[in-house]
Amino acid sequence: MKEIRPAILMLVLFTVICGGIYPAVVTGLAYAVFPNQAKGSFITDGKNRQIGSSLIGQPFSDAKYFWGRPSASSDFGYNPMASGGSNSGPTNPDFLKTVGDRVKSLRDTGITGSIPADLVEASASGLDPHITPESAALQVARVAKARHIAENELSKVVATHTEPRQFGFLGEPRVNVLELNLALDALK
Repeated sequence: MKEIRPAILMLVLFTVICGGIYPAVVTGLAYAVFPNQAKGSFITDGKNRQIGSSLIGQPFSDAKYFWGRPSASSDFGYNPMASGGSNSGPTNPDFLKTVGDRVKSLRDTGITGSIPADLVEASASGLDPHITPESAALQVARVAKARHIAENELSKVVATHTEPRQFGFLGEPRVNVLELNLALDALK
């Protein structure tokens, strides 16, 4: 009986500290130091409406848009409430069929040559908002044709939206598909 009272007291104390005070302090600091990121990195249009987040991929299927990395989230693609990979290995017949179907879809649009993995394989979260610069470059001809703009002009837009490695050494260069497509919509 002697041990129960201190155990319950410690449970309550650590619940208040770890479940209330600590998250409130961290959230407050995040809002003070990184307000946009703490609110979800939402992107708004000219009318101040939220149209997406720079942290979560969006489904694009129209030929005038760059297509992002496929999503493996359940129910529907890019579902943030059900994020996760397919957990299918490289020898799984369903995985191979899915990747083969995606490659065929890209070939049907006129893409030739080697296709980067990020255009046919979903990320671990199924919500990746970025593609590699190589994946964007493969799509330039299709998007330029659909938008009736010169490929070299479109390549310049892709280059300006290519993010470098974080801090110069973390990760790989990448292109945020939503931000790129919004920049294309803003072109005259």
